[in-house]
Amino acid sequence: MDWLNYHHLMYFWLVAREGSVRRASEIMHVTPASVSLQVKQLERSLGTRLFEKEGRRLVLTDMGGQVMTYADQIFTTGQELLEMLKGSPSGRPVELRVGVRDVMPKLVAFQLMRPALELNQHVRIVCHEGTMPELIADLAIHKLDVVLTDSALDPLYKIKAHSHRLGQSEVVIVGAKHQAAKYRRGFPSSLEDAPFLLPTEDCVLRHQLDRWFNDLGLAPAIRGEFADSAMLKIAGRSGLGMFAIPKIIEAEVKKIYGLNRVGIVAGIEESFFAVAAERRVKHPAVIAIRDSALS
Repeated sequence: MDWLNYHHLMYFWLVAREGSVRRASEIMHVTPASVSLQVKQLERSLGTRLFEKEGRRLVLTDMGGQVMTYADQIFTTGQELLEMLKGSPSGRPVELRVGVRDVMPKLVAFQLMRPALELNQHVRIVCHEGTMPELIADLAIHKLDVVLTDSALDPLYKIKAHSHRLGQSEVVIVGAKHQAAKYRRGFPSSLEDAPFLLPTEDCVLRHQLDRWFNDLGLAPAIRGEFADSAMLKIAGRSGLGMFAIPKIIEAEVKKIYGLNRVGIVAGIEESFFAVAAERRVKHPAVIAIRDSALS
């Protein structure tokens, strides 16, 4: 493996940035001859010329310009690292890698992430959707900083991770305008044999709804089951059937999809969790998510 001498690279970077060997030597408190020697050693190791003379000036060659681009990134990143360790802010955005469970309503997930976006520092979110096993596997190898889900972490997952409860919400039934007007009367008995859409069985809300219908002795006409919450809402907007959502996103669902409330599902609350690899969360954006409970 070839190794790059970063000491030589730093001398080159200073010469290129300052425009002369003399000014670079003054910054480093060494002789100009020492600076020139370091740059020549870098050129020799890279097998290419980095500077050429134009009169009394040193100018970068084409390859020198490319090397300067990398050197600038390397030493700028190094300075940001030092500033971070000292607790000083830098211009680099904080990256937050979020995993969202596929069965979780995306409007809820965005509400959960919103506190991270409202931090004083710039946060860049990288969001992945997947099944719980996939997301937990990525969390275990630190490809993700946090997983947003509708259930606490199952002990069956052999991983040192912790579930942080973010809040809960009542559940409401919504539907297209004509359905809401029709089935609102006599709710919930009106749902007997009514067109209904359900999330798939790997969703906590699905099991709660199944029990609710069973306890009431109701049997709606199930027109579809959806793993994707956005697809479920699109199907509901088309009039295929009514469905359940967390009350906290009811206003947005009405605004975006034009759906209206049929009734509140008594006795059911949907909970939301952030699963992180450490009990003592250190990532500032994960802390913001954890500390901002839904209301």
